[in-house]
Amino acid sequence: MIRIRRLFKIIRIVYRYRLDSLIDKDKLPLIARLLLSPAVLYGKPSDNRGERLRKALESLGPIFVKFGQLLSTRPDLVPADICAELAQLQDNVPPFKSAKFRQIVEQALDSSVDELFLSFETEPLASASVAQVHAAVLKDGSDVVVKAVRPNIEKVIGKDIALLYTLARLLAKYSQDGRRLRPVEVIADYEQVIYDELNLQAEGANASLLRHNFEGSQLLYVPKIDWAYSNEKVLVMERIYGTPVTNIDDLKAAGVNFKTLAERGVEIFFTQVFEHNFFHADMHPGNIFVNASNPEKPSYIAIDCAIMGSLSKDDQYYMARNLIAIFKRDYRQVAELHIRSGWVPESTPVNEFTSAIRAVCEPIFQRPLNEISLGHMLISLFTTARRFDMEVQPSLVLLQKTLLNIEGLGRQLYPQLDLWTTAQPFLDKWLKDRYSPKSLFKQFKRYAPDWMEQLPEIPPLIYQALQSMQSNEKSVKAVVPAAQAKSKLSFTRKWFPWVGGAAIGSGLCLAFPQSANTLSQLPETGIILVAIGLFILLLR
Repeated sequence: MIRIRRLFKIIRIVYRYRLDSLIDKDKLPLIARLLLSPAVLYGKPSDNRGERLRKALESLGPIFVKFGQLLSTRPDLVPADICAELAQLQDNVPPFKSAKFRQIVEQALDSSVDELFLSFETEPLASASVAQVHAAVLKDGSDVVVKAVRPNIEKVIGKDIALLYTLARLLAKYSQDGRRLRPVEVIADYEQVIYDELNLQAEGANASLLRHNFEGSQLLYVPKIDWAYSNEKVLVMERIYGTPVTNIDDLKAAGVNFKTLAERGVEIFFTQVFEHNFFHADMHPGNIFVNASNPEKPSYIAIDCAIMGSLSKDDQYYMARNLIAIFKRDYRQVAELHIRSGWVPESTPVNEFTSAIRAVCEPIFQRPLNEISLGHMLISLFTTARRFDMEVQPSLVLLQKTLLNIEGLGRQLYPQLDLWTTAQPFLDKWLKDRYSPKSLFKQFKRYAPDWMEQLPEIPPLIYQALQSMQSNEKSVKAVVPAAQAKSKLSFTRKWFPWVGGAAIGSGLCLAFPQSANTLSQLPETGIILVAIGLFILLLR
């Protein structure tokens, strides 16, 4: 009954904001057309489609508001005019009662608020669609904020998600753009995001790792989590005091160097993506503050780590190579990298794909560098690649969305920001470091214990492989003369002493280094190479 009432409320809002005009009604079944037909009684819509959709989501409540925010971050799937309008959705939801907040905290921490805190503010600092935040002071005098999930929100989310899936399937089936927009996939992504946000312990773990990654850094500060007072339902963290990044007048009054501030934002982004491979994927202005205590070298403060992103090693590598190739306007390499990475099918014609990429990127480069948006270029590039059956990866979408946020924020702070000049040296250095001896030896050392564990299995596998080779040679004796087969095997075995000797020599160098240089302290790898070398010599 509750779900039916909710469905009728959605239908009324569809009528009110004439969302029926977003659907190709001629392709709808008769019953659906009859259901939507009363919408014409509300007259011709005066607002554009993006504004009507935004107002409808706001009327439907916090879960739909959150969904609208997610849609605004999917420019690869949602038209630009709708994205721009949905980006205006504010996560400013009326707070629930302080007594209920207090009850949630006490149940989650199994103690009264008076016993847990020296003081506790009844008025919330902030109220969002999923959680609410209050200020408090711990018994040791530390200023903290207490975050708790809204009561009974899981049930509300479950019901609304079910309805969203229904609407998405209808859109995919009957809308002209339904298949291209992949609404069911969008709902699935949203479902994962919204349920992840309900687990405050996971958010705290994200914040702790991000804090660790920037420990001692002058670029970014992340509040400390107080794990003694935190779990899945409640999160207690250090209270930060900074200037909201959107308060430009306050930052100007503090004498902040906006050029440095904007460039540091770009540096933070590329450091997270390519050095740490763990990036804050919800970097909208409400989650960013500025520490202006040193105006010439201002730093950032980040909060709300519920949504984080990371790339696979392959995607990380290919993304860096793609960006560098774009910087150099080497469009053929961009096309080849897309194919090699598996982002587009191997059968994609390279020349045709190169021409399509050139048609997108080259006009952009005719503009001044400080007017070029790398984020929007990636959107155009991925849109073009989808014509060649590119499957958009969720991790790449998160990366693209975060880049758009950072780039937009940087240009707001310093309109002359040249993202290309700031980013290219960073990417060049990252690729150089990736193949440096130190990095390679670090990888060897990391995997050496796994190799040691698997070492006993290597001799039987090699023996079986050689036995299989000998069996194959016997089976072709009817075609290949026996003398020729014997000659091939003999020729192959001639290499055994060289291969075995090389393995033993390399292993001894690694196992017993001449100096204490950290680059050569790999005894585990050395032992493995010595063992393999001895085994090869025995096979001879």
